[in-house]
Amino acid sequence: MTKPSSFSHFLKGQDWSAHSSSLQQIGPQQIEFALKRQGQGGIDDLRALLSPLAGEKYLEDMAKLSHSLTRKRFGQAIRLFAPMYLSNECNNVCDYCGFSMHNKIARKTLTDLEILREAGILKKRGFDHVLLVTGESNQQVGMNYLSHAIDLLRPHFANLSIEVQPLSLDNYSSLIEHGIHAVMVYQETYDQESYSRHHLKGKKTNFEWRLDTADRLGQAVVNKIGLGCLFGLTEDWRVDAFYAGMHLDYLERRYWQTSYSMSFPRIRPYEGDNIVAVDLKDRDLVQLLCAFRIFNHELEITLSTRESQQLRENLLPLGVTTMSAGSKTNPGGYAEESQSLEQFSISDERSPREVSAMLKSKGYDPVWKDWDSSYDKPRMTNFDSPSLEQTNSTQVAASF
Repeated sequence: MTKPSSFSHFLKGQDWSAHSSSLQQIGPQQIEFALKRQGQGGIDDLRALLSPLAGEKYLEDMAKLSHSLTRKRFGQAIRLFAPMYLSNECNNVCDYCGFSMHNKIARKTLTDLEILREAGILKKRGFDHVLLVTGESNQQVGMNYLSHAIDLLRPHFANLSIEVQPLSLDNYSSLIEHGIHAVMVYQETYDQESYSRHHLKGKKTNFEWRLDTADRLGQAVVNKIGLGCLFGLTEDWRVDAFYAGMHLDYLERRYWQTSYSMSFPRIRPYEGDNIVAVDLKDRDLVQLLCAFRIFNHELEITLSTRESQQLRENLLPLGVTTMSAGSKTNPGGYAEESQSLEQFSISDERSPREVSAMLKSKGYDPVWKDWDSSYDKPRMTNFDSPSLEQTNSTQVAASF
């Protein structure tokens, strides 16, 4: 059999309706076998654990195993990070996103001074891991803007990740040289028909270009790739999750030098027209998280402030390794209290200090730093960046 040249090539050999049918036909023996061998059966075990029967009859068993595997691999450590929104400019029309070009909102792209001011506030709150987020606008937040922003911030944080528009292999290689540690690229949905219904205009309408982004990242040998679906867009969420699992399995086999993370975001209010094809219940989210932990013991699993305070605490023992805290989803949101530009509303509004205290009270170790910029230096160019002490703004200096 010819080896697929990319995941989009691999996906052409898959049948969505056939996978949907196979999930419905999973029986007790397959689920019990998957639990007994702790997911070592690979993609077949994931299929069993994502089945309706597993969610209905075996959720408690899955939760116990997921907790055991997570503690064995990751101990009690929970890494904390914060997103920093650099821009809400976007050239796409997507019917579920607050940044969509068709939404009549004020647009903002942070200046150098504003970027450093946001950085000062996050540093003061204890963060050393920051995720840089933008809308998809090559003109406003293209490579020049991104590389410059990274140069500004890299000396001040142990770890920088990005969630921006899909880029070329050469562009990713360049950003890695500038010091990017990880790239988050969520496919939103793996159902091409559903994808086309929700992505109406702009470069994001190119399903295959987005789908093969992780291949380009693997070829660039980025440290970590973050995957995931936006649950709520596509009716058959189980098949979407199964395709995400196949994507993860494909990438790990081909790009073994890279580590991987997974997130399970659900559509939140204030995202465009609030198009929801399916309401993913809390119980379904528990099944997703446990199924992926059992399927992949090394996978980093992220839980964002999209979810409520109570649910985040309840999900902690089941496989979570990374959490955001005190998040703002609008450009400049840490320095400005206005929420008018936010991409989506958050649910857990506790401060980073409160989240850290909660973790400690439950016996977890909040980890603010588990990477250092010195690890990246062998493949980084020496870029000049103004120190926070050298900036002309007393506001920035006062933020620390």
